[in-house]
This record gives sequence, structure tokens and C-alpha cells, in this order.
Amino acid sequence: MDRTITVVGHAAIDLLFDVENIAVHNESHPIIDYNQYYGGGAANIAIAIAILGGNAQLISAVGGDFASSGYEAELEKYSVDLSLLYSFSGEKSTRAFVFTDRDHQQSTYFHWGASAKLKELEPPEVDFVHLATSDSTYNARIAKKAKFVSFDPGQDLVTYSKENLESILENTNILFTNKHEIQRVCDMTGKSLDDILDMIETVVVTYDASGSKVYNNGNEIMIPVVPVKALDPTGAGDAYRAGFLLAYTRNYPLDACGKIGSTVASFAVQNIGCQTDLPVWDVMMARYEKNFGKFPVIG
Repeated sequence: MDRTITVVGHAAIDLLFDVENIAVHNESHPIIDYNQYYGGGAANIAIAIAILGGNAQLISAVGGDFASSGYEAELEKYSVDLSLLYSFSGEKSTRAFVFTDRDHQQSTYFHWGASAKLKELEPPEVDFVHLATSDSTYNARIAKKAKFVSFDPGQDLVTYSKENLESILENTNILFTNKHEIQRVCDMTGKSLDDILDMIETVVVTYDASGSKVYNNGNEIMIPVVPVKALDPTGAGDAYRAGFLLAYTRNYPLDACGKIGSTVASFAVQNIGCQTDLPVWDVMMARYEKNFGKFPVIG
């Protein structure tokens, strides 16, 4: 039976805007189109794991509008475990406002809403936890309690104190960042990349269209992207992490974990919205074999 992956962080309503250009100070640009979707890094990952056939549990703080928004029913449809969900009736649920220009450059505004309440809460003890974008103090506390910690600070890295960041890193087994975030982690902690690699068993760094690298015990594995026609880059990183983590808990080798992550991510970018085109395991396997050859057999 699959190990339960507990994912901590946001379950957000995403408002995605297509724009000609992203405005800077004192500028105004027209919006070409916009749509509303379910999102939030933690919920994206939990749903992707569940659709792939894994056991996902979500820890998030939501507002009184969460059920009426339809999001609660959407998570239940995919059998995501919501037993550790915190609900605050007087708060709004989290929302993200994402502006994407013609060159796929993005600017994001985030309303934390109920998610801000996480810092007041005492986390439970869990087995295997993935810390997505979330309150840094809550993440620091749950990282000390969990048996296994995967950590992806994401865009919330700017909200972390050096103390909380270092505390989480000391308890982290897998670190996920993009090429910008790994540099910021180094800058905030005063450590070099080599120091981080010595400290954490597995570090995964994504490089947009150039793929990703998996660092483990002195080894460096290059993982290519799976080429598809990309309509929306939002959610690609979450899909990658979902595929990687489920494969990891199923004891696939790290190169296969990375390729599975890359394959799942290729589905996420094909349509607008983070959860609109996620694959089941067999569909993922078919695309994996088309791009990487025979799917590995374990155990």
C-alpha cells in the first residue's frame, strides 16, 4: 500500500490573467482574458498525487467560503484526505492573482486570507510530509515532528526568517527549488551550493525549459523536459513535485523519479489551470516510455 504523503500549504482560488505586457510602476495595460481555477501549491500537489493513484493528505487553512466555492468537493472527488484541514468561518480563502504575458513571464499577487492563521496553530505529527508554500513558522514546527521532510519554499521564500529557513533545512531530506530560489537559499543562509548539497541528501533544482538536476550524495543527474505545446506554465513545478514524490515513495530510482516528475509536469502545461489536465499513472507511463524508453520495474 502506498505511503501517505501529507502536503502542507495553500489551497487557493487562482485568477489567471493573460496580458500583453506586465505593468510596472504607473503603467496600465489591457487584460486579454482571464479565468478562475482551483490552485494553491499544496492542493495542486495533493490532487496530482491522488489522480496518479497515490494517497495524499492536505494540511491547509481555509475560509468560510471554501465549501461554497466548490473546492472542498473537488478535493473530496479525488479522495484527498481532508481530516487535517483547518477551517475559519470568518476568513476568506486564499487567492492568487497571476498575470502572464506573451513571453510566459509572470507576475503574481497573493492574498493569504485564512492561510495566515497557520502561524497560530500547533501542527500534528506526520510520517512523510511535503512543505509547499506556506507559513514559515508552521513549516518549521512540523518539520521537527515529521519522520521524513520534503521542502519547497517557492515564492514564499522571501517571507522566511533565516532562523526558520535554517531550522527546516536541518530537518529536510529532499529540497526542491528553481534556479533562482537555490541562490536565494544560499544567500539567506550564508552557505554555498556545495554546503547545501552536503547538508541535504537529495536536492532538486528546476531550470525551466532546460529541465532539472537531481543532486544526491555527490552525483548529479540531468533530467530533460518532456516536449509539448505549452499553453500555461502555472502549476508545472507542482506537478513535477507530485510525480517525483509519489515515485520516490514507491522506491523508484532517482533518475526515474525525476523523469516521472518531468512527465507529469508536461501534462500540467498543456492546458490553462494547474489541475485541468493531470494524468493517471498509466497515462503518465505511456508518455514516459515515448520520451525516455522502457518504464522501470521495481521490486
